[in-house]
Amino acid sequence: MKRLIVLCCVSLALLLPQAALACTTFIVIKGASADGSVMVSHSDDNDLNDQSIVYVPARDWPEGAQRPVYDSAVAVKENPATNTFLVPRLSDPKRAPGYHHPDTPRTIAIGFIPQVRHTFAYIDGNYAIMNEHGLMFGECTDGAHNTCTAEPGKRIFYSSELARVALERCKTAREAIELMGALIEQYGYYGTGETLPVADKNEAWVMEMAPSPSGTGGLWVAQRVPDGQFFVAANEFRIRDITPGNPDQMYGKTLFATVDKYNMRSPKDASKPLDWLTTVSDGEYNHPYYSLRRVWRALSLAAPSLKLPAWVESGATRAYPFSVKPDKLLSLDDIKRMHRDHYEGTEFDLTKGTAAGPFGNPNRIIGPKDPSGDVSPTTKLEGAWERPMGMYYVGYTTIAQYRPDVPEPLALVCWVALAPAAESVFVPLAVAPMPAGYEQGDTRRFANDSAWWAYSLVSDYANIRYDMISQEIQTRAASMEAVFAARVASLQKELAPKAASSPAQAQAAFAKALRAQAEGALRDWREFFPQLVARHCQGFLNSPDKMAQNIGYPDAWLPRTNYSTGPVSYKKPRQ
Repeated sequence: MKRLIVLCCVSLALLLPQAALACTTFIVIKGASADGSVMVSHSDDNDLNDQSIVYVPARDWPEGAQRPVYDSAVAVKENPATNTFLVPRLSDPKRAPGYHHPDTPRTIAIGFIPQVRHTFAYIDGNYAIMNEHGLMFGECTDGAHNTCTAEPGKRIFYSSELARVALERCKTAREAIELMGALIEQYGYYGTGETLPVADKNEAWVMEMAPSPSGTGGLWVAQRVPDGQFFVAANEFRIRDITPGNPDQMYGKTLFATVDKYNMRSPKDASKPLDWLTTVSDGEYNHPYYSLRRVWRALSLAAPSLKLPAWVESGATRAYPFSVKPDKLLSLDDIKRMHRDHYEGTEFDLTKGTAAGPFGNPNRIIGPKDPSGDVSPTTKLEGAWERPMGMYYVGYTTIAQYRPDVPEPLALVCWVALAPAAESVFVPLAVAPMPAGYEQGDTRRFANDSAWWAYSLVSDYANIRYDMISQEIQTRAASMEAVFAARVASLQKELAPKAASSPAQAQAAFAKALRAQAEGALRDWREFFPQLVARHCQGFLNSPDKMAQNIGYPDAWLPRTNYSTGPVSYKKPRQ
């Protein structure tokens, strides 16, 4: 039976959008951060899917109302029967003004659940991000033995809609886990394996889920991240031994019965703890270390003293702990740095070697010869590139942050970098209506009024001369981010007295100021692009007082080329 499940998974895995094969996500719990913050981050490595960052307002609903549940194209594939597409991901103005797409057919629900009387405001992307009470989500997709599409009446929830319902109804991570687990069991789960980090101001959990081989319900587990710890997931399940009675774990009511019925349990010896990862998955996507190299890198950056090994025996290794205590308290800048990482300074440094070209470009363009789908024991590969956290097809990165030492209306900030973070800038936003251009993330055609396209132009241009242009981008981003951080801190201090007496007014003033700042940053970034083009026009280095400076190729690169055998005389060179 298990072998049949695996074969079905392989055939469906080939249909998955590249976005389902990506994403890196972190949790920094209180006691692990430099300023006492709780942070949850997510790089949505989505391969030119919908880049819109949408504000969903709070609403009151009449008694007896029903909430529509929508299919998600990033779960497995697009579904024209329900008008479910990668771009736009949702067409429903009742959900939010940002989901009003008059040129796109309305998305058709695949099911309904009873609505609650009041739903909270939140920020949404391809996956849920953060709500007005500081409930925060990340996400990454994982390989699973069983992968399936939605089927009304049997399986109507994927992780994206589960988390959105949680943001609408929950204030704490524990409440969110319990609600999502109940929804999986009652309404069924479809799609791929998924990891959802979820945190509030007090605690953080990691929830992982996979479709059930029964075709209904679903398999899920959750584990609490200890105080003072850092967690990373990168497209492979991270929860291992499930121990009944463990107060730091939760799991589905039918988990053990289902894995036993379908002969999935690993290890087979029922006297030993059930290993969640090897029970429901073969491990990584695409190729060995596609996931684990990122896990190793993030944990090693957080806690280098652990001297974790870069090479392990298999995708089921236990060399990497579920979470680690950082050697030093982690700052917001540390998390940004991780999301921009290309293994610089390690043996896997993607800015080095022949494939990096003359200008140290870490981007390895994926092509038809590259591996895809789940890695299984029978997988045979011709080659592979290292998979970094700072991937070139990142659509956007979010870092949801809760500052417990700040009054709650002002404590919530979502830092958003549109386009790859390594060539972009993190801009702070409130859980409020978005700045102009942020809800317009259609990648199918260029749009001057889209924030994502403005940031993407700069990011793409870095590939012209990566070593120099990326450094200019990073210098500008660091300067802007320092100003943003200072402004956020200033506003939090300035508005704190008002937050005590008039929290709604304080939050509105905070949101207005951040929105204006983000719109100013976007104008600056739009002006930055033509400046880069002029500075590096035609391969020269240009400035108004010194144009057309010849910079050529690095000395280390020339010996790898046929430069030395070029035409230095009129005599034909010997072959």
